[in-house]
Amino acid sequence: MAEIPVSYTYDDRAFEGMLVYDDSVTDRRPAILMQPDWLGVCRHSIDMAADVAGRDYVVMIADMFGVGYGEREKDFDELMRISREVRADLPFILGCGAAADQAMMSAAAERGLIDPGKRGIIGYCIGGGFALEQSRAGADYGGTVVFHVTLPNPVNAEARPDFRGRVLIFHGSADPVTPRELIDDLEAELTEAGTDWQLMMYGHASHSFCDVGKFNELQRYDEKLTRQSYRMMRDFFSEIF
Repeated sequence: MAEIPVSYTYDDRAFEGMLVYDDSVTDRRPAILMQPDWLGVCRHSIDMAADVAGRDYVVMIADMFGVGYGEREKDFDELMRISREVRADLPFILGCGAAADQAMMSAAAERGLIDPGKRGIIGYCIGGGFALEQSRAGADYGGTVVFHVTLPNPVNAEARPDFRGRVLIFHGSADPVTPRELIDDLEAELTEAGTDWQLMMYGHASHSFCDVGKFNELQRYDEKLTRQSYRMMRDFFSEIF
């Protein structure tokens, strides 16, 4: 798997995303923007992106925290503080998210890797919240997929959502970070907006079931659910693309 860093700036700050793809494939593939969890662009998220990409997609990992963030050790309190600060800043989410998308789409197109008409976005945990905000604001993605999303509801509750594509949600019924009530609110929002949406709710599953390893007591990786989710994600995107 190729791993190509892509630098960009937003609001005079430096960021570095990552293109991840199978470089043995010569066909142009759909481009999937990935908003990783609160660890940012690091070995953990790159490995997850490679798993998603396989031979089917070019995955573009967005950096929303700045160069070097993913490379240093952070404790729970710092991760919580920084991720919540970013999540509450809607202009930043939309601006930096668009900058990431544009820079990596350009880098992938220059290498002849992607079909620019086939675009999706995925997000994990807090990154799922970022992805939903980008799609709410009318970003041109054919499909949005979120896994065990954190803070799924809009920062600006008064704004009218403008989802352009379909939405697929994977969630655990026992998620202590994002309880069912918040997912119910997301369902109501998507329904009222007339969005084509689907929800896969896994019984007894906790938070971060796609995240390999155990960062804290709230995270519980489940290989079976991860494989099942990725198969359904591929089916979802194949219907769109």
